Amino acid sequence: NISTGLAVAGVLIIARSIRLVTKFSSPSEIPARFIERTISIRGRVRSVTDRGLEVEHIPIHVPLVSRLLTKRHPVASLDVRLAGVELTSQGWEWLSERLRPSQTVWLRLISRQDHSLHCLVSVSRGSLFNTCMNEEVLRLGLARTIPLVGLDPHSRLYLKLHRRLLKSELKAERKGKGLWKEESLRERLTRALSTNMVVTTIKRVLKWISGTKDQ
Repeated sequence: NISTGLAVAGVLIIARSIRLVTKFSSPSEIPARFIERTISIRGRVRSVTDRGLEVEHIPIHVPLVSRLLTKRHPVASLDVRLAGVELTSQGWEWLSERLRPSQTVWLRLISRQDHSLHCLVSVSRGSLFNTCMNEEVLRLGLARTIPLVGLDPHSRLYLKLHRRLLKSELKAERKGKGLWKEESLRERLTRALSTNMVVTTIKRVLKWISGTKDQ
């Protein structure tokens, strides 16, 4: 009937206006208000690169509305960086093992720079819990905190997120994990002896050169 048709038309207009069911194929397509409000979007991991993640956006599915508004597009991935962290080589290996192709992730949008999105990347662990990969790599000592790109360092959001990441990094440092792991006594002694042998050899060479000049 007419009322049903008007209701459907109204839903379509609202969905289109707020980009509810739009599939984003590049960071430039994401509305600025999504990033300003740090909205989370869902995605499917395509691959882990040496710079970040390639993630295919999964729009919200609304019966009927999605079918009417969604257009067929070739599969395109968003270039996603883990906001506020710099991974070690071991960190990238760990991330590649944890985020397999086709795995679903949540991207909390923090900022957009050039053709990349800087996000907090989370993975669902059961119905109630999510694991933030940015914090996890820091807790394991597989990354260091770095400034959050695209945010005002004096903003409340920046201070809140940076404090959150630093807290995870501090846990790894206190427990001596990953890059914060201290050398064992044996390793320190071996290194000290090695250094001492090098110094002794250099002294002998210098003494020999000095003796040769005197002759």
